[in-house]
Amino acid sequence: MNDVALRFTGVSKQFRRGERHDSLRDLLPSLTRRLMGSGARSDDDRYFWALKDIDLEIRRGETVGVIGHNGAGKSTMLKHFAGIMRPTAGRIDVNGRLSALIEIGAGFHPDLTGRENVYLNGVILGMPRAEVARKFDAIVDFAGVERFIDMPVKRYSSGMGARLGFAVAAHLEPDILVIDEVLSVGDFLFQQKSLQKMREIARGGATVIFVSHNLKAVGDLCQRAVLMDAGAIVADGSTASVVQTYLGRERGKVSTARSVDVEITEVSLTLDGESAVHFRSGDVANMRVEFVCRRATKCVAVVVQVFDDGMENVFYTSTAALGTASLDMQPGQRASLDLDLNLHLASGTFHLAAYLHDPYADRDIDGVVPAATFFVVADPDVRGSANLYPTVRSMALDAAIRV
Repeated sequence: MNDVALRFTGVSKQFRRGERHDSLRDLLPSLTRRLMGSGARSDDDRYFWALKDIDLEIRRGETVGVIGHNGAGKSTMLKHFAGIMRPTAGRIDVNGRLSALIEIGAGFHPDLTGRENVYLNGVILGMPRAEVARKFDAIVDFAGVERFIDMPVKRYSSGMGARLGFAVAAHLEPDILVIDEVLSVGDFLFQQKSLQKMREIARGGATVIFVSHNLKAVGDLCQRAVLMDAGAIVADGSTASVVQTYLGRERGKVSTARSVDVEITEVSLTLDGESAVHFRSGDVANMRVEFVCRRATKCVAVVVQVFDDGMENVFYTSTAALGTASLDMQPGQRASLDLDLNLHLASGTFHLAAYLHDPYADRDIDGVVPAATFFVVADPDVRGSANLYPTVRSMALDAAIRV
């Protein structure tokens, strides 16, 4: 029990749908619609479960990502962790000093200055005033708002407010840090600085729970992930396996049965024989494409394409271009391609596309776009698409010129 930081036991949360009537003007039309039989709801329609019988245990020092599509229940679960909401059923145990950044700038008063809000927010989060004063310069420096610290927060941009809110929460030195989508706001450099700060907090022994749609960031930070859907936990395990489950489920929602002569049935990526979605720049990934013949087809080649997150082409090749003979296939025959990819890529999110192509007739037989998604981290950090592995040979200042 002593090594458990957070525990949900059978936690459920129910909300009520429907109209709230704050005036007689709103109430009378609603009553009329109900009397006429329109707009009436059954008991089943009137309520919905945002969380359904959640059992979850997070141990001290764990860094856990919570992922899932919008409306899956991620933020509702974090608000229960933070004590903002109370469950309809079940029990929640929190062991330790908890700092929560659930909504960017929550707790900031728009008419107070940044300086005043740092003190106010710090005290609300549980820091004594003397501790806030001791950490004040570090908070402001981290947020990068020195020139605006005595300006009312209502004149801040959303990014400035987000940076200051995160800086206060991150300098609380919590036992448990709960963060919801903080990396959705802010520029690239601040996002990287925030991730580094969360790593430092985690290395210090704190427990970090991180909700984000940024799967690359979740992979960079978290060893464990939880996938939520419709208020329930549908996967819990290593980040790589859970992210892969999520991407597979999302692709399954948009895929349709294809009537083709030869059909792609599976596209996968592995690293050192293990299924993977997170890679370091320079890793050698194995891409495997499996396909099955429905109707006799000659000259089947495989085309591989890599896109960046904006679906701009990064790489394109085919077995025909690589000098591998095309296949003649009969109904029921299965085939596969294993292709090693040297990932000389910069940090980012990338998507794989796979096509079956007849190079002689110049026609596509089948295609899946995207067939897989993967994430690359480069160290030292470089931007763009490719990583050219730069090294500094020299950097010198010319001798001063006399004037």
